[in-house]
Amino acid sequence: MHMADALLSPAVGATLWAGTAAVGGYASKKLKVQINDRTIPLMGVLGAFIFAAQMINFTIPGTGSSGHLGGGMILAILLGPHAAFLTMASVLTVQALFFADGGLLALGCNIWNLGVYPCCLVYPLLYRPLAGEGRSPGRILIASVLSVVIALQLGAFSVVLETLLSGRSELPFGAFVLLMQPIHLAIGIVEGFVTAGIIGYVAAARPEILESVAAARPVGAGVPLAKALTVFALLAVLTGGAFSWFASTQPDGLEWAIERVTGRGELSEAERGVAAVLRGLQEKTAFLPDYGFKAAAAEPAPAAPAAAWPGIEAGTSAAGVTGAAIVLVLVGLIGLGIRSAGRRPGSTP
Repeated sequence: MHMADALLSPAVGATLWAGTAAVGGYASKKLKVQINDRTIPLMGVLGAFIFAAQMINFTIPGTGSSGHLGGGMILAILLGPHAAFLTMASVLTVQALFFADGGLLALGCNIWNLGVYPCCLVYPLLYRPLAGEGRSPGRILIASVLSVVIALQLGAFSVVLETLLSGRSELPFGAFVLLMQPIHLAIGIVEGFVTAGIIGYVAAARPEILESVAAARPVGAGVPLAKALTVFALLAVLTGGAFSWFASTQPDGLEWAIERVTGRGELSEAERGVAAVLRGLQEKTAFLPDYGFKAAAAEPAPAAPAAAWPGIEAGTSAAGVTGAAIVLVLVGLIGLGIRSAGRRPGSTP
C-alpha cells in the first residue's frame, strides 16, 4: 500500500508530511523517558525484519492481486507505540530513498497510513484491551486479526481520501473505495494470522518483552534478549536474501485497484513542480530501484506474458540484505540520539 507521488497533490503531500513530523516529534519526546540500551537493538532488529518481510507479496486467490505485511502492529506490540512508529517511519524512509518504493512526496502519507493507524491508534485502543495480559494464544489471535484488519482498513480508506483531496478525477471515490476496502480486508486477514504467529512465539519464548511493553517500561537488564535478537536478525537476512525470490508477481492491492478503475496500473506523473523535483532526487538516491540492480531496472521489459517465478535474482537478494542493514543502522542511530537527548543535563528525566 505504498503510494506513488502521481496519486497526490503537493498540498496533500505536504500536509501529511507535517502531520507525520508532528507525530514523530511527539513519539521521540515520549520515548526519551523510556528508552534504554536494550530497547535500541530490539528496535533495529525488528525494523530490519519488517523491511525484509514487506518484500514478500502473497497472492490473494481469485483476485489477480497480492498483498504484503505492513508490520505496524507487530512493531507496536513488541516495542510499544512510540518506538514502533519511529521504526516504521525509518523502514518507509529507507524504502523510498534507496529503493524507490513509494514516492518522496507521498512519504508522509505512507508513514501516516502504515504507521500512525496501527501504532498510535489501533494498538492502544483495540489490541491492548482485547489481548489483555498478552499470554493467551486465543486472545492474541483474536486481537491480532481484528487489530490488523482495522488498521489496514483505515489505511486503505485514507489512500482513497488522500487521492480524492488531491483532485485525482481518474480515481472516483465510489469506485476506488469499493475496490480498496475489500482487497485490503483479505490482505489484513492474512497479515493478522502472521502477526498472531509472531507474537505467539515471543509470548512463549520471551514473555518479558510483552510485559514490559504493556507496562510502558523498557525491558529489564536481567531479561536475556540474545536469542530473540538472533532469531529476528536471521529471519531478516533469510527473508530479504532468499525468501523474497518467492514473492508473488501479481500487482499489490493498491496497484490492482488503480488498474481496475483506470485500466492501467500507473497514473501519469507531473512533469514539473515539486513532484518532479522530488522524483529527480529519488532517481539519484535509489541505488537499488524496485529492489534490483539499476542496470536491470533500466532494461526494457521483455515481451514475456508473465514474470518468472520464483524470481531468483542477485539484485533482489542484495536489496533485501542491504536494506535490512540500512534500517538496522538508521534505527540504531535514531535510538542512540533519543537516548542521548534524554540524558542531557536539564532534560526531563
